[in-house]
Order: sequence, then C-alpha cells, then structure tokens
Amino acid sequence: MTVHFIGAGPGAADLITVRGRELIARCPVCLYAGSIVPRELLGFCPKDARIIDTAPLSLDEIEAEFVGANDAGHDVARLHSGDLSIFSALAEQLRRLDRRNVAYTLTPGVPAFAAAAAALQCELTVPEVAQSVVLTRIGGRASRMPDGERLAAFAATGATLVIHLAVHAVDTIAAELTPFYGPDCPAAVVAEASSPTQRILWGTLADIAGTVAAARIERTALILVGRALAARDFRDSALYDPGYRRRFRGGAG
Repeated sequence: MTVHFIGAGPGAADLITVRGRELIARCPVCLYAGSIVPRELLGFCPKDARIIDTAPLSLDEIEAEFVGANDAGHDVARLHSGDLSIFSALAEQLRRLDRRNVAYTLTPGVPAFAAAAAALQCELTVPEVAQSVVLTRIGGRASRMPDGERLAAFAATGATLVIHLAVHAVDTIAAELTPFYGPDCPAAVVAEASSPTQRILWGTLADIAGTVAAARIERTALILVGRALAARDFRDSALYDPGYRRRFRGGAG
C-alpha cells in the first residue's frame, strides 16, 4: 500500500500531470481538498473508489483515513492544490506516515505562481531587471512567519515577489513595499489562476489596493510585485545570441 501525494494544479482540471492523472485512475481511495481542488479530477477515479473530501477534516481524521486504507491494502491518491513543494501542509502528513512506516510518493504539480505568470503573459525573471523570484506569505492564523523572513528584507533585493495567502492585506503590503520599489512599480493580483473564474487585476503599488477592494477579491489570489512584470526596455538574454558559445551551438571565439 502507498499514499500517492499529487499536485493537482492551480485550478484548471487539465493542468495536472499525466503521471498524476494515471495515479488517480488506479487508486481505490482518493482524498482531495474539496475547497480548492477541481472536482472534475474526481472523474478519473475508479468507478467504485472511496472518495473523501478532506476540507472539513482534522489532521487526525486524515491520518485515520490513511491508516484505514493501509490496513485494507488500498493505495491512496491524495490530491493537493497547486504543487506540493510550497504552502501545501504536506510536511506534517509525511511526518505521521513516517511514524507509522506507511510508504508514500510525491508527484509534483503546476504551482499557482506559474499559472499566475502565464495568465499575466509575462516572465518573472528578465535579464538585468530581476533574476530572482521570492515566493512568500505573511503571518496569519495558520502560522507566524520566521523572524528573519520579512517582506522588507525580500524587497531590499529588488526581486520579483509572489505573495501567497495575503490578498486581504494588500493595502498593508503595498505600503510596506513602496519605499523599496517605488509607487509606480507594477503590481498584479491573480485570483483563482487558470480556473474558469480567473480574474486578473493590474496596477501599481500606488493603486493596486484600491483596485482589489473595488473588485472585492478576498481569497484564493496571489499578489505579484516587481519591475519584471511590465519590463519592455531590457537587453536580450545572451542564450540565443549568435556570438554566445554553448554546447549545442558554436559561436565566435
């Protein structure tokens, strides 16, 4: 028996990997986060699969489902939104499975920040504008932020910021970032990225909070900030320069 943790993608049901879809199709038990995972994915489950929405369950209750499946010898497809590697509440589940010597695998998914960048039709790393992307959040009910991980510290680098789980505090965030990026710095909010109800708001640090308030976006949204979002006057990457020598293409001395 194995628990297969699967990144179910950011919202669109077809943004799941082939591997993830095939795992769903062969597992007799499926646990999914019903508050955010597309229900269309459940159509890939076997006809007689046991399907459990974990949104109302505690961690103890989720563990009990794993244990019950293990005792019955049934593989489990455990669907998480986005990708497993960030803000997925995965670590505490793996810790419990380790304690019980229950086998598991991890299958990555399309992360929300990648879907948001696609929606904005931009690259988050632009030559000599921004070459780093910071994926972060602000403290909240789930957990506080570590002492050294402050928005101001990240902003001081000039990196592109992708801020999760924080749209309710967009006004505070804009005020904190403005001294570093300037009031005219591009900012965007993507709500429910890639889903049929996706919404995109463009603005600057000076006005994005008002735009979000007018749109009444309060959850399931990412805030993106940085000059790379709207960069137009920048140098081309050397990657495709005819004088750039690389393994698969010759070049000038």
